[in-house]
Amino acid sequence: MTTHQDTLQHLFVTGLMNLHAVEKQALSIITPQAARLEHYPEVADRLRLHIDETNAQIARLDELLAGFDTSGSFLKDAALSLSGGMAAVVHSVAGDEILKNSFANYAFEHFEIAAYRSSLVLAEDGGFAQATGLLQQSLREEESMAQWIGESLPQVTRRYASLYAEQGASQAKV
Repeated sequence: MTTHQDTLQHLFVTGLMNLHAVEKQALSIITPQAARLEHYPEVADRLRLHIDETNAQIARLDELLAGFDTSGSFLKDAALSLSGGMAAVVHSVAGDEILKNSFANYAFEHFEIAAYRSSLVLAEDGGFAQATGLLQQSLREEESMAQWIGESLPQVTRRYASLYAEQGASQAKV
């Protein structure tokens, strides 16, 4: 018979594995963006910083999963990385790539925030106190990135419109 504690642990570990895959997906989305940006250096710089944060988040999740004698799911990691890469390719052909990427990144950060908050609830309810600090650190990084994207969107939009008017869509998009 499965106990409530067993259920919480199963849900928590599954959530950690899902977060691991989501962070891998994030890398496959933002790494190509950072490499392509020409006219938005502050966006490229912030994406590079978040790439470092994301790698640290993956390492934290690896640490937590190892504590449960498991690891990230290769299949989940690969599938979400592939879908993230495909999204990056689709946006790269858009004339307003920088705007589409900004919208998608903002939404994705909020998805990650929700996933970390849910995992924190399971950590608390399941008594997995060792995980709380690591998850909270990742949550703070995701909240900071989402806030930065939200605050920088007016500037990015105005720069895009200005470059578009001066040089056309192909120059303004990245």
